[in-house]
Amino acid sequence: MPLHQNPILPGFNPDPSIVRVKDDFFLVTSTFEYFPGLPIYHSKDLIKWTLVGHALTRPSQLNLRTGEPGSGIWAPTIRYKDNVFYITSCLWTAYSPQQNVRVWPRGFYVSSIDPWKADSWSEPVYFDQPGFDQDVCAQPDVCLFWDDDGTVYLSTCHRMLDHDMSSGLKGFAVHVSKIDLSTGTSLDTSQVVRKSPSGVAEGSHIIKRGEYYYLFVAEGGTESGHREMVFRSGNCPYGPWEAGPNNPLISATTQDDVQNTGHADLVEDAAGQWWAVCLAVRPHRQNTSGQGHDHFLPSPFGRETFLMKVDWHDEWPVFNKNEKLRLTIEADPEPLQAAFEWQDNFANSKDLDLGWYHKNTPLKREYSLAERNHHLRLWGGPYDLRSLESPTVVLRRQAFARGIWETRLDFLPHQPHCEAGTVVYWNPYTFSSIGIRKGPNGESRVIRLTRPTAPGEFTHVTRLLRYMGSVRLAVRCSEMGFTLGYAELDEDFTWFEPVSMDLMTANPPRGMAFTGMMLGLYAFGELQKCLTPADFAFASFKAE
Repeated sequence: MPLHQNPILPGFNPDPSIVRVKDDFFLVTSTFEYFPGLPIYHSKDLIKWTLVGHALTRPSQLNLRTGEPGSGIWAPTIRYKDNVFYITSCLWTAYSPQQNVRVWPRGFYVSSIDPWKADSWSEPVYFDQPGFDQDVCAQPDVCLFWDDDGTVYLSTCHRMLDHDMSSGLKGFAVHVSKIDLSTGTSLDTSQVVRKSPSGVAEGSHIIKRGEYYYLFVAEGGTESGHREMVFRSGNCPYGPWEAGPNNPLISATTQDDVQNTGHADLVEDAAGQWWAVCLAVRPHRQNTSGQGHDHFLPSPFGRETFLMKVDWHDEWPVFNKNEKLRLTIEADPEPLQAAFEWQDNFANSKDLDLGWYHKNTPLKREYSLAERNHHLRLWGGPYDLRSLESPTVVLRRQAFARGIWETRLDFLPHQPHCEAGTVVYWNPYTFSSIGIRKGPNGESRVIRLTRPTAPGEFTHVTRLLRYMGSVRLAVRCSEMGFTLGYAELDEDFTWFEPVSMDLMTANPPRGMAFTGMMLGLYAFGELQKCLTPADFAFASFKAE
């Protein structure tokens, strides 16, 4: 069989969930603090995926305001029943473990009969019990399961009510309850069905195959101790549950090419072959000498979606032939071309193409594709890129380690403290940007480079621009870090000193780095609206 790239969804795409409807596969992933939320991918062969829409496209469905990194939309599950698609998820409005600040969310679902149609997903229907009450901790990975008799079970993960906090463990366990799906109302008290020696059992999914119920659980946390476990019961979704002989089904060490593996969901194809999707990371191996432990640079992509085959032996699942995940997978379709080049010329005058995201839910529309033909026009709002609110920025996932991100910008600012440009964005505490500002004499313009020195701390470099025309801005991406540059007219690029990958992937002082690197276009006025529009002629990425 031909070899294909694994991950199947490169770039920030964690917590995958998958379903098949006839010959069509649909897959959803987490989006955390980005809007629109819950991307929906489609495939015919499990290898080639297309983004076809989002489930959360309206502020009435998702109103992200000033949450810390790692807040927002977590861990969706997609299911199909009686011609209706359901996606369950939850919204963290505040999440900062460092300060013990958590606003525990209620899970919800949205539904649609036509996932191809934009804005077709319902308003959220909220469940009664994400975490019982605000005083206990809820790890809200939410899964719906329909039994043969029509009973609907809700699987959630939260801290056990009788957990001993002096143990030093989080005490997150899988709980199951019956619900009225039409209202989200609980019909009984939830029961603990799995608690882990690691203190974290999450990402639960329940399926029924033959005579057995199977409970799949991610354990150990989403970092280096991550692994996937399976349990089965011949009774009901409440158990009792028997542990699988092949546990953990998938795991990794800090010396593997693919690490942090877990949070899996299963699907059966039309030919009867089973598959699993899971999250994992692919850090860059620096030393391949074979002497001692290799050093890995952190991945800019965050957690991505990987695919593996699932076989069944003695009514137990076996993931990937009990082998480690690799960066390739064997499958039937013809291999994809390795070269990648993408460009958006902003020819769609109605709205941005799929794949562009806002940081948080915009309070108002501050962009236009119609005011200047084949240009994206941004009207900079009062929040800069350091803000926890929604700055005027549009972003796309970085999906390739090496390549050039480029744009061309027309911007003639007349106010001080206004800027427009391009950015490589990790979170409000860590990003590198290069933009145009008003010059010191009021008639010239300057290029301003902003780069991090530590989370929440930045340094700036300015260079005087010689001309008043458009300026090309670029980000050169590599495994080692990012280099930002600019060019006037048809001149060659002037490049600044690179910023290291270690700096660009630092953990934030508040919240968590659950997302991946984004590349984007921005405009802002510091605590004022920018009265001059910023016009971008294109955005492009060419992999190297």
